[in-house]
Amino acid sequence: MSRFDRYILSQLLILFSFFALVLVSIYWVNRAVRLFDELIADGQSAFVFLEFTALGLPNVIRRVLPMSVFAAAVYVTNRLSSESELTVMQATGFSPWRLARPVAYFGLVAGAMMAVMTHFLVPVSLTQLGEREHEISQNATSGLLTEGTFLHPTRGMTFYIRKITPEGELRDVFLSDRRQPDQVITYTASKAYLVGTDTGPKLVMVDGLSQYHDTLEDSLFTTHFEDFTYDIAALMSSSGSHSENLREISTRRLMFEPEAVAEITGDGLPFVLEELHDRFNQPLLIMVSALIGFSTLLVGGYSRFGVWKQIIVAFVLLVFVESVKNAGTDLARSDPALWPAVYLPSLTGAAIVLMLLWLAANPIRWRRKAAS
Repeated sequence: MSRFDRYILSQLLILFSFFALVLVSIYWVNRAVRLFDELIADGQSAFVFLEFTALGLPNVIRRVLPMSVFAAAVYVTNRLSSESELTVMQATGFSPWRLARPVAYFGLVAGAMMAVMTHFLVPVSLTQLGEREHEISQNATSGLLTEGTFLHPTRGMTFYIRKITPEGELRDVFLSDRRQPDQVITYTASKAYLVGTDTGPKLVMVDGLSQYHDTLEDSLFTTHFEDFTYDIAALMSSSGSHSENLREISTRRLMFEPEAVAEITGDGLPFVLEELHDRFNQPLLIMVSALIGFSTLLVGGYSRFGVWKQIIVAFVLLVFVESVKNAGTDLARSDPALWPAVYLPSLTGAAIVLMLLWLAANPIRWRRKAAS
């Protein structure tokens, strides 16, 4: 690798790290606020919050990598153009194809990072995250068995137990359901029992009173009952065993056991094949994003007014490639035989890059044609 390639590559990697850090921080803060509210309000510790944050980080990085690569390529190319460094290199005999070589190296490095994310880190982290979420939801039942404390297992719900006997009998139970804005339902019972069933835990209340308050009509209805069963599974975020989704399945299983994966996850075979090939396509899209950002700005050449028009064109081209990706995904999911459609955006982006580099290498020819 020449000194010029090392110089451009170092600039790209520095700016890429900066943009990735900024975008990951923005995305993480937005997600962390919601996650903090959910976990802390559910009675979980700060350690669980940090654990969930760490497990969700690989998927966040996977989402921001393409835009970080594109932004780094555009910023570095714009700076090299504004400082006339690209003009000097072209004057020394460097063709656009030669100038694009360090950007291609940069795309390979970022693509390798994306491959590690999509094939290894993201499936493993999402699997662990799903298991931890299931464990916490399973522990929610035991979390309700707390004496002398008003608990709020979910928004609009209040649960209270005065005492729990060694035999497991709940004494003086209070349950308030305010999830509906136009009604408040309150249950009180002298004793209750927590019973596990196939459909989830049930709260059996004995010798109690239910009060229904209609806030719209401001009316109150009361009912005395000898025994009443309340489905507290509704208070849990989930129940049953943890079910896998396609994002959690390893690439090896997607490749060699697609039919079994489709049966386990409940998704069709086209979705399984689309997920498999998308994991191989995402690193290719990373390279395309970098080269589109570079080659579009290279076509414009040097201008004392800057290259803001080329930056807009580069962004439009990236949006176009993304629209091709959505169309290819829809095609691949409609028929398992159409899985090659997943690679349409990469092929489209590569064709755009080749065209732009050709235009940059032959500026006089195409500008004369445009003028005529």
